[in-house]
Amino acid sequence: MKVTVTSLVLIGAILMSAIYHSDVQAQVTPDGTLDTDVSGSNNYTITKGSRVGNNLFHSFSQFSVPSNGFVAFNNDADIQNIFSRVTGGHISHIDGEISAKGSANLFLINPAGIIFGKNASLNIGGSFVGTTASSIKFADGTEFSAVNPAAQPLLTMSVPIGLQMGSNSAYIKAQGRGYTNSNSLIIPIPNSTELQVKPGKTLALVGGNLQIDGFIFTAPQGRVELGSTNGIGQVNLIPNAQGYTLGYENGQIFGDIQLAEQSLINVSGINSGSVSLQGKNIRLIDGSLILAQNYGNLTGGDISIQASTEINLIGRSRDGNIVSGVRSETYGIGVGGNIGISTQKFTVQEGAGLNNLTLGIAPSGNIDIDAKTIEISGFSVINPNGVSGISTLSFAAGSAGDIFVKGDNLLISGGASLSSVTFASGSSGKVSIRNQNTTVIGNSPSGFDSAITLATFAFGDNKDLILNTGKLQILDGGRIGSSTLFAGNGGNVIINASEEIAISGRNNNNNSAINSSATRLNAQLRQSFGFPDMLTANAGSLTIKTPNLILTDDATVTVTSEGTGNAGNLKIIADIIQLKNQALIQAQTESGNGGDIDLKVRSLLLMRDRSKITTTAGSQGNGGNININAPVIVGLENSDITANALRGKGGNINITTQGIIGLEYRSQLTPENDITASSEFGVNGTVEINNIGVDPNSGLVELPGNLTDSSQKIASGCDANTGSSFVATGRGGIPQNPTQELRSDRTWSDIRDISAFHNKTSITTAQTPKSSEILVQATGWRLNAQGKIELIAAKSPVNVQASLTCADVNQI
Repeated sequence: MKVTVTSLVLIGAILMSAIYHSDVQAQVTPDGTLDTDVSGSNNYTITKGSRVGNNLFHSFSQFSVPSNGFVAFNNDADIQNIFSRVTGGHISHIDGEISAKGSANLFLINPAGIIFGKNASLNIGGSFVGTTASSIKFADGTEFSAVNPAAQPLLTMSVPIGLQMGSNSAYIKAQGRGYTNSNSLIIPIPNSTELQVKPGKTLALVGGNLQIDGFIFTAPQGRVELGSTNGIGQVNLIPNAQGYTLGYENGQIFGDIQLAEQSLINVSGINSGSVSLQGKNIRLIDGSLILAQNYGNLTGGDISIQASTEINLIGRSRDGNIVSGVRSETYGIGVGGNIGISTQKFTVQEGAGLNNLTLGIAPSGNIDIDAKTIEISGFSVINPNGVSGISTLSFAAGSAGDIFVKGDNLLISGGASLSSVTFASGSSGKVSIRNQNTTVIGNSPSGFDSAITLATFAFGDNKDLILNTGKLQILDGGRIGSSTLFAGNGGNVIINASEEIAISGRNNNNNSAINSSATRLNAQLRQSFGFPDMLTANAGSLTIKTPNLILTDDATVTVTSEGTGNAGNLKIIADIIQLKNQALIQAQTESGNGGDIDLKVRSLLLMRDRSKITTTAGSQGNGGNININAPVIVGLENSDITANALRGKGGNINITTQGIIGLEYRSQLTPENDITASSEFGVNGTVEINNIGVDPNSGLVELPGNLTDSSQKIASGCDANTGSSFVATGRGGIPQNPTQELRSDRTWSDIRDISAFHNKTSITTAQTPKSSEILVQATGWRLNAQGKIELIAAKSPVNVQASLTCADVNQI
């Protein structure tokens, strides 16, 4: 018979199906090692077992619950822990209900693997731990093993302290129908029954790889623990008020955890619970969500995700409406829980989100991210308005939480954002970033700029944005800043870059920028949101410190107020500042006072190709001042420094430098390189340039101390010759011309001894000191070998005719 590849594939599929269905045959069978009794089919009742103290032990060769069936542990009400091991090597398929009496905790241990189906559910009073560990360990040193059932188990009344994992632990799978969302902010609705424990208890799964597809885990006010390990080691069971916290050893080898197809982990309730995920690679995709909502008056529990390699939050549900991600919320007077991320690489992509928010009077929790590489990028292809983001938010009187980011590299692109925002009377949170490299680039097709930002849309104030980095790049319309769009004051922006800040380019909507602003929305948006036509808030200040600041191709650094409030001050400390191709440093206000610009430059301020440093005040306020301290200032190609106002007083410009090239003071702007301080209808400002490169003493020459005897000089004469002349200073005894009478105010008589002309007389020569070196005007500049600026003067031959002596005249 001819065997084809197709037939082999078909035979293999049939065999695999037979194997699967042989495993999935629902049955609960004791292995005979303990006094366990099982009765019923499809619906099973388990009695007896081996009791030691308040611990009850069961041992099974198979343990599976059929669809819509149940397994009921008929234990005494005072039992605290039920330990059930599966020793037969068959996967446990749980697609019905597992129940127990009283408040007992239930441990299900099956080293072969565990699968939860869409109908799986729990009806127990205590916590549930499902694991593919090889054994469970107790405080007195005893061990209840599922891989060595032949040995007579040494049972104990001690408390469990850990799960002993094997070298290649089996997987745990959960397959359900997922959830939908009734409201983008509030309540998820399950599409099926769920694996749920009682309020305040723990639901934990610990095994090899964990694959969760459309499944829902619920622990109201309790704790959900998912742990994946793929190496020998112990997972500690640490008792707490909610049941157990899992602890992991240093150097433990972890496996992968994935939540897909709108899976949900939900610990919401009166005082929200806690969530902990621990693995190697952890992924939340397809609208899967970790949710903690706090409705009570106590602080909510934390969400912690730790991965030895990578954590990914990716995309949305298939319809684009449900965001993949992590969310903590508070609705009452209890503070929201914190969200913590720890891994090597953390990515938020394709419209996914990480959010901590408040809709009550209490503040939301914080977000703390520790990863070597952090990437927040992109938007949902299905819903382009859904961009990726990490944020803390306030929708009520409570303040938004703070965001702390620590790592090596941070990339924000494709319209994604890292932000803290308030839409009510609560303040925004503080954003604090510490890393080596930060890049913010581009926007989304729907017009969202990639950004690190603080924003207030109501009465709440912004806190501060602090970025400590090595190298910062803001490209193609990316943005870092703080903004207020209503009555709340803007926060301060403080950026320290130990290597360089490079800001360049624009996108279809905006320039690449660092800013602190009070911004007025357009009329349509103001009407839609009920915003006033005139802003009253003040913008925050902006401080930048870096060795090298480069602004090119329309890039901007600005403090702006488009209302009656004042613009903040702008301060930059740098070794070199370069502005090229219409780059802009600006402090501007519409009706309030313009902010001041303070530039402290250690080496060079270079402005080229229509670049500007400017303070501007609009209809009412005064222009801000500009203070520049730089050894060398160069302005080329219609670049300007201006401090202007419309009706108020123009700002003052104070420049301290050793050399200024190209720029000149002018009363108004021209196509040249101008320095102006003016007001169209008010009082002009002042311009003061302190050129400390010119030493006032360099233009003075010291006079000789031993002057020549003038009487001896009078005795000197010149032979008469063509073109000879005699000049005497003073009028005494000498008429101005031959026709004028000799005046009698002084009579001159020659009483010299003629014989003196025949004697050689020694005449003392005046000791004139050497004049100081003459200053030569610079005609150019260059960088020397140390990278510092040097002013140079081009050398050209100069022919100077020496003065003629009387002897020279005789030789002509």
